[in-house]
Amino acid sequence: MTTKAGIWWAERMAVLLVGAVLVSSVWAQDTPVPTSVQSPSTSADKPADKPHDNSFVIGNDDVLAINVWKEPDISRSIPVRSDGKISLPLVGEVQAAGLTPLMLEKDIATKLKSYIAEPEVTVMVQQVNSQKFNILGQVAKPGTYVIANSPTVLDAIALAGGFRDFAKRKSIYVLRHGATGETRLPFNYKDVSQGKNMAQNIRLQPGDTIIVP
Repeated sequence: MTTKAGIWWAERMAVLLVGAVLVSSVWAQDTPVPTSVQSPSTSADKPADKPHDNSFVIGNDDVLAINVWKEPDISRSIPVRSDGKISLPLVGEVQAAGLTPLMLEKDIATKLKSYIAEPEVTVMVQQVNSQKFNILGQVAKPGTYVIANSPTVLDAIALAGGFRDFAKRKSIYVLRHGATGETRLPFNYKDVSQGKNMAQNIRLQPGDTIIVP
């Protein structure tokens, strides 16, 4: 025989169960269904502006990467000719030497406006071949070399194949042209190679000439 306490307990559990079901139903209705998340911008989006180093001036033999947004037929890697110009479809010949990359971008974009609405042009220097130094005298391979990775006088001597037998290693000097004229910078190979007077092992600048007597 069921007691009053047992009946009360059964009714209490039924109420709690119904309440739990109702709460679960309401929570399911109020919980927002996750929507799909938009993917990040793809390469088809308009490219962001990139900073430029306006201290660099393009020269003959430099290799330029020219990109015109959404125009693969115009975009290309191209060297600057000996006359300082490059040639592009629709644009024709453009003077590149003597300009910064930003200046060249604007020039190309202006010429493209007759064919393309709001052309977006990016010019990057892939190879710097215009900035050179000379090394003359008693080295194995005297001549003109491209400045790459900020070479020092020691780097230049190694690049030129080292000294000949009768080279005067204590009397080497660098000729540098500046706003005030030509400067002679001494370089004592014997001292520098022994870790002395390391300030003489300067980093070369475009147009420097190393003389090895």
